[in-house]
Amino acid sequence: MSLSRPLDRGGRRKQPRFPTRNGTLFMTSTTLPDHLHTKSEEHDHGGVLGSNTELIFALTSGLALGLGFALEKLATGLPAWIPLALFLIAYIFGGFFTVREAFENLRQKRFEIDTLMLVAAAGAAALGAWAEGALLLFLFSIGHALEHYAMGRAKRAIEALAELAPRTAHVRRDGQVVELPVEDLVVGDTVVVRPNERLPADGFVVVGTTSINQAPVTGESMPVDKQPVADPEAARARPAQVGSPSLVFAGTINGSGAIEIETTRTSSDTTLAKVVRMVSEAETQKSPTQRFTDRFERIFVPVVLALAFVLLFAWVVVDEPFRDSFYRAMAVLVAASPCALAIATPSAVLSGVARAARAGVLIKGGAPLENLGSLNAIAFDKTGTLTEGRPRITDVMTVRGTKEGDLLAVAVAVERLSDHPLAEAIARDGGARLRDTIIPAAIDLKSLTGKGVTAQLHGETIWIGKPEMFGVDGVAPLGDETTSVVAQLRLQGRTLMVVRRGTRDLGVIGLLDTPRPAARPTLTALRALGIGRMIMISGDHQKAAQAIAGQVGLTEAWGDLMPEDKVDAIKRLRADGKIAMVGDGVNDAPAMVTATVGIAMGAAGSDVALETADVALMSDDLSQLPFTVGLSRQTRRIILQNLYVSLGIVAFLVPATILGLGIGPAVALHEGSTLLVVFNALRLLGYRDRTAPILPSAIPAAPVAPPALSRTSS
Repeated sequence: MSLSRPLDRGGRRKQPRFPTRNGTLFMTSTTLPDHLHTKSEEHDHGGVLGSNTELIFALTSGLALGLGFALEKLATGLPAWIPLALFLIAYIFGGFFTVREAFENLRQKRFEIDTLMLVAAAGAAALGAWAEGALLLFLFSIGHALEHYAMGRAKRAIEALAELAPRTAHVRRDGQVVELPVEDLVVGDTVVVRPNERLPADGFVVVGTTSINQAPVTGESMPVDKQPVADPEAARARPAQVGSPSLVFAGTINGSGAIEIETTRTSSDTTLAKVVRMVSEAETQKSPTQRFTDRFERIFVPVVLALAFVLLFAWVVVDEPFRDSFYRAMAVLVAASPCALAIATPSAVLSGVARAARAGVLIKGGAPLENLGSLNAIAFDKTGTLTEGRPRITDVMTVRGTKEGDLLAVAVAVERLSDHPLAEAIARDGGARLRDTIIPAAIDLKSLTGKGVTAQLHGETIWIGKPEMFGVDGVAPLGDETTSVVAQLRLQGRTLMVVRRGTRDLGVIGLLDTPRPAARPTLTALRALGIGRMIMISGDHQKAAQAIAGQVGLTEAWGDLMPEDKVDAIKRLRADGKIAMVGDGVNDAPAMVTATVGIAMGAAGSDVALETADVALMSDDLSQLPFTVGLSRQTRRIILQNLYVSLGIVAFLVPATILGLGIGPAVALHEGSTLLVVFNALRLLGYRDRTAPILPSAIPAAPVAPPALSRTSS
């Protein structure tokens, strides 16, 4: 039994329903959890006067109360029934919604604050204190209405996301452009998007160039240039591999160019729809502080009920009438009701999640929001996180008389079958070096996770991978010449791929990734926020990892880590305290799940990242991380402030009412504290990142690398 308004769904994940209106995803008032009601208690706070009916009723109650009190005190000779009638009107309008909620609570066998207020008001009427009872109902109803209005602001910030997608789309069907509801779109449709229109679907550009404002989904402040995919058939076969320059999202805004896109998802499965759905689910997830307050209430409420019961018999030991003892017991119950405590954390979590979503950051509930605000260590994956994830070939070192063209032809033939960033770099740069050379066709590609790949070419087995792949698990060791080349390239911090054909080593390809321009400023901003320890973990060789770490300003780099080793590394770090893991959410998924908070970058184009991460940075922008950490820290501060206020008010009111403070002032302070914590939480909606990293005005396209080896190197 609780005296507070319930604020969650029992901590269980609720799958919200997302209806459509003319084919467009939208959200109703029941889509988001109402902080004042349990699942069984949801009801409409509107009425014949619209959504503000509850507020209008409360103000009418206050007007009747004020008029009745004035007539009773100032108008002499006036019949007593006139002020009494006005007090009754105040009772009716002030108690209308309270009675509705009390009946719902009683039907569910719950004794809530609404029922308590009615008991106290009825007790005041029974004692002849009509004005005080009307004041109690007025203060409670106006506080209730203002809470709904305030919390509605945070909810509307999230509901606005669902309204971003247009309701119709212009589609090419049977040689003509027709306007259809977006729910009728199917994968593979060609959609015509005119200048300055919102995009109706996720997909890739097939015709035209433009700049698209992706801020509604990714939070990017500048429009992003878009161009058609080079190979529509390849994009259609592997849509997950479409690059950012051609990838588009529903709800974003087209610039001045007319384009045509091919849809890759239905309207209910777009990135925007998933974000809205996950944000709604996130609000139902309890944070550590909220779980603490729930445990506290389970102990506190029975104690207060027992105290009130004892106070009912105060007249036995104190020389006072029963009505005074009854009045004091009711006042204590009102004063001790932990409404502000119950709403202190959910209101802050709701506002924090909404503010993050507006900035293109998906935070899945109060737990990651609070944990991210309290940790002081972050681990970063290297490739695609601290670096651009677009490595380039810097060295091609052949051995045993192999020609460079032969080495590259074999490497390109195999690596173009893979989607790994290193494989894409070898296929791209190697193909460019070979120019018009005919590339043979490799088959039967097999991935050796964290090590490399094998394939078949003209009946021979091709091995391409890290030097550590050779000499273990039955694979023949590298020759002396190859081992010497590997040692030389590693001194320069290169990422190495050894190529072997059959039993013969062909050579070594050296690659270098480019650190993100935002990496060093971002890490500086994180240090300013109190992140004291930042570690880079990488599957690359230790020297290559240290080379990148030095360029971005990290002093701690752990290399030579297989995927399972990354999990063990996170476990070791977590033994020292809370740790966040930042990665792409795909290759790093096991390590991210192991961390206190998993943070995925570039999640807008990755279903796996959206599902895996606790926090998803929708754009591939590392500079969003300080904003997210700063918002989490501010949310945690506001939660603590709210707890101090709510517990402080209860600590003051309980002894004050025992010593004689009336129900009216107790209700005023009680409702005032509840409103205070809600409006304090709403400050998060206006949060601004004051530690945003300032990117250098000029960053070289690639880090200055040590001189390459002379032998057939570039």
